[in-house]
Amino acid sequence: MEMEGGCYCGKVRYRTSGPVLGSGLCFCRECQHVSGGGGTVAMIVPESGFAYTSGQPATFARPDLDVPAAREFCPTCGTQLATRSPRAAGNVIIKAGTLDDPAVLGQVQAASYVSEMQVYHAVPGGVPTFEKFPRRP
Repeated sequence: MEMEGGCYCGKVRYRTSGPVLGSGLCFCRECQHVSGGGGTVAMIVPESGFAYTSGQPATFARPDLDVPAAREFCPTCGTQLATRSPRAAGNVIIKAGTLDDPAVLGQVQAASYVSEMQVYHAVPGGVPTFEKFPRRP
């Protein structure tokens, strides 16, 4: 599957090709901070099929965390584009709202960190939930 996306101001663009390995909602406090209050809606794609096609993102990783995620965002408008996490080594976590056609994502497969949800968060009916991050078999 080939998809394109970018930031709000259009200065940073990306393309991804290959399978979508997973999709979900995350309500952890870190995602609440970077989204400005909500959780994040994201999908995981292989790093080998992901590339920035114009502009370059800025990157931030918290130095006080043992295993920080590197968050990539537009240095001009601040749009969160992608995350590279040790939990998803070899893959890129793309923020679904940055896709040119976010509807291509369809229904998310899971919701994680529901233990940290706020009263104003919601999980669509039928979506499996996990108290923390689901463990891989």
